[in-house]
Amino acid sequence: MYDPRFLPICKEDLDELGWDYVDVIIISADAYVDHPCFGHAVVGRLLEHEGLRVAILPQPNWRDDLRDFKKLGTPRLFFAISSGMDSMVNHYTAAKRLRSDDAFTPGNKAGFRPDYATYTYAKILKKLYPDVPLLIGGLESSLRRVTHYDYWSNKLKPSILFDTQADILVYGMGEKPLKEIVRLLKKGVPFSSLNSVPQTAYLAPKRSVPKNSKWEDLRLYSYEECLESKRNQIENCRRVDIECNKWFQHRILQDVAEQTVVINPAYPPMEYGELDESFEYPYAREPHPRYKKRGNIPAFDMIKFSINTHRGCFGGCSFCAINAHQGKFIASRSRESILREVDIVTNMEGFAGTITDLGGPSANMYNMRGRDPSRCQKCARASCLTPKICDNMDTHHAEILSLYREVRNHPKVKHLFIGSGVRYDMLLQETDDEELRKDHEEYARELIDYHVSGRLKVAPEHTSDAVLKLMRKPSFTLFHKFKEFFDDECKRIGKKQQLIPYFISSHPGCTEADMAELALETKQLGFQLEQVQDFTPTPMTIATEMFYAEMTPDGKPLFVAKTPEEKANQKQFFFWYIPANRPHLREVLERLKMGKVSRLLLSRTAMAEGKEYFPSKEREENEDFRNREMQKRDERTNALRPKKEKVKNRWRDDGYESRGFNEGRENRGESQREPRESQFREERFSESRGNRFGENRRDFHRDERRDFDRRGNVFDERRGNQQNAPFREHRNIEDKNRFNSGEINLASRRSHGKGFKKPSFKK
Repeated sequence: MYDPRFLPICKEDLDELGWDYVDVIIISADAYVDHPCFGHAVVGRLLEHEGLRVAILPQPNWRDDLRDFKKLGTPRLFFAISSGMDSMVNHYTAAKRLRSDDAFTPGNKAGFRPDYATYTYAKILKKLYPDVPLLIGGLESSLRRVTHYDYWSNKLKPSILFDTQADILVYGMGEKPLKEIVRLLKKGVPFSSLNSVPQTAYLAPKRSVPKNSKWEDLRLYSYEECLESKRNQIENCRRVDIECNKWFQHRILQDVAEQTVVINPAYPPMEYGELDESFEYPYAREPHPRYKKRGNIPAFDMIKFSINTHRGCFGGCSFCAINAHQGKFIASRSRESILREVDIVTNMEGFAGTITDLGGPSANMYNMRGRDPSRCQKCARASCLTPKICDNMDTHHAEILSLYREVRNHPKVKHLFIGSGVRYDMLLQETDDEELRKDHEEYARELIDYHVSGRLKVAPEHTSDAVLKLMRKPSFTLFHKFKEFFDDECKRIGKKQQLIPYFISSHPGCTEADMAELALETKQLGFQLEQVQDFTPTPMTIATEMFYAEMTPDGKPLFVAKTPEEKANQKQFFFWYIPANRPHLREVLERLKMGKVSRLLLSRTAMAEGKEYFPSKEREENEDFRNREMQKRDERTNALRPKKEKVKNRWRDDGYESRGFNEGRENRGESQREPRESQFREERFSESRGNRFGENRRDFHRDERRDFDRRGNVFDERRGNQQNAPFREHRNIEDKNRFNSGEINLASRRSHGKGFKKPSFKK
């Protein structure tokens, strides 16, 4: 039965509404949650507000006879696709292991969205409705609007516009371009002529790109030129990164085959309060009732009682895609709009008095902007915070602090917690302005006193200055100062609260020696790390292109941990406290000649004896030590030289020759650009085995059979679309059948060690 609080999602809903057609059908790879934190809901309500008939098709089945794509009929204007969360990040870990859950699906169940969801849905729609215009948008499309490195297939891919042949792509926050598109369509402008809308991209014939006198053009290296040279690709990424951080941008052109991708400049940043409308549509603020029997949607449960205050982040971290998607300029809601949402949330069913978050990408950037807007309009700096805080940036926290107090004093609010990450480097800003220093201290104290639920999340990301510079993050010594302040304040107010730092391993430029120092420093600070992750290269970030090209944006060679073994060795340093890891860590530290670090890291009594060594502090306080350490680091990095054998631009450590996985690839004659699907499976297989991080070892035979099943029919049933080519293309059904019949000798694989050996067969 149709619930009028929601947009229609099936033919029965349309019948109850008396609709014989719809204007727009939105296809989403997420379940339908009518809440302003879910993109498909925002787009649907915006189009409804513009007077259109809108229907939503959430998580359609792409593996059967495609009846889901036909049940709502043909839209009068266009189809719109939003993958929701990036489908590949949703499906696979940093080690390319298949995830078993999906937080954006009822019951947290995986298997309800395809790999490369936007591409899959687009191909189906182009086949079923070749004459209906197709608009794509959302995170997955936005971050693939130019040639990009795809980590999961280990290939350089062209713009998603070329792959999908969509009619138009809306990138970034889509409210303004969508309104302009609807306005033009209502005037009778054909969809094929929508080539002057800001913040959109489209395909044009290679030699017939429409001219536009309003914008200057910036031509990138073509897709084919990027395939020929990694230097061209990283130069493209550097140029696009600069454009994303500008107030007034160029129009970007990139040739792909016989077409040109045309990316129109983004709209100027939103003014204060301009964002209010998107949060005040008549949302139901809950999942569609069709999901009640299937279980909760974890992504919704997490944000159910939270409130978004702003978009954008001027931190500019090189591994983060927020700059490319939301922009570095902060778009803030008005205070009145936020307080109206507080009233709505406090009256929701199940609200027990706790608002779980009041923030954005970074909690303490609400309504921050440059003091002189004219300077911001000329600036193309990626980060306003590193290498030092811009003198034009107004970092006063008085406005957000006043907002905290008003929400905290709401009669129905017992607790207001800040769940978003806090940029502590702004709170420790070096300044001669005594009033600004007091403002920062007041915010920090009030945050710790009233708004920490027991754990405060911050993100130093690393301890090595060289790696932090590549990440565009501040020195780790600032974290030392903030932790000292945090501990003193918690002691003063008598609360036992924890500071939870996030760290990343295997970031481009990070070596085992850097991870060893990270392990030592965090141990001496009293942490046994939990919130850690291996670097995952996601499209359209500088860090991803450094990972692919193995060079910095200015062309300097860079060590990158790429193989599963290299990445696992770095990640192991996070878990120095697990006894099973100690022998290997000792061996690595001896090889790296880091005796002092080894003695303190692996000692069980050093801290009790008062022995400590903080490399980050030493580097900051002692110039001679800093120069010596830089020289040592350069020598270690120089020892990681390019491999000569068949695979170009790979780096290897002379003292660590056991590369079973890569040697196997070379023996099979595989190229780095187009790895066989077997490589992808082998990485997942080797990562799923063993006791590498102190986990309990699973039954060997069950593990082997599970991996073979995943490569066979079970994998096909869960991910059975033609876009799983990197994982299915070379599948050997005969091998699987012979395994099931007992012909394959498992014993030959028991000792595969650090690589992967093909199974032998009984005669």
